[in-house]
Amino acid sequence: MVLFSVFTPHPNNKTEYICRIILGRHLDASSTSPLPPKHLEKIPVNNFIKAKEVRVIAEDGSQMGIMNIFEAIELAKSRGLDLVQVTEKVEPPICKITNYGKYLYSLQKKERKIKVNTKITKLKEIQLGFNISPHDIEVKATQAEKFLKGGDKVKVALTLRGREKAMGDIAKKKVEFFFQEVNKLIPIKTERELKREPKGFTMIISKQ
Repeated sequence: MVLFSVFTPHPNNKTEYICRIILGRHLDASSTSPLPPKHLEKIPVNNFIKAKEVRVIAEDGSQMGIMNIFEAIELAKSRGLDLVQVTEKVEPPICKITNYGKYLYSLQKKERKIKVNTKITKLKEIQLGFNISPHDIEVKATQAEKFLKGGDKVKVALTLRGREKAMGDIAKKKVEFFFQEVNKLIPIKTERELKREPKGFTMIISKQ
């Protein structure tokens, strides 16, 4: 059985300061806030705040100035709230008196909004053959259109084999024709110019 006492905070009580850090949540047993997701666990709250002095912001957003950490925690507790460190980039760190659970929820809500508004661009690939027909190029152009409308970039690759490597001009014209067909369906731009490589020609296009 582990016994530990509850004492009145005092700014010069070094023993208490050490015990507060060691005991952590045990000295914060009155907090009813839910445990945060793993990626938010590093946000210091109440007795997890290591600074001796903090700049306090009240729940209504007003500035309360620099306070001793124990006084700031007690003030938050007296209001039925928590003391949450919102930044450590300044000295002393800035802490806000707020509901810890609601604060975490607001952060999660912002993260979800960012994820929704952030489209991850992928690089799709369209393969063209040297003997591809004009009709098949049109079919490939329609496929590329779908990728581009989805916000992806498209890498166009025309592979040359054997004697085809000696007919680079013809291959180049086929890729250019493909570009024109796609441009008829959706306005596009060249992300990487048509380039001759050991295996053939490649280029990268995207939606304007």
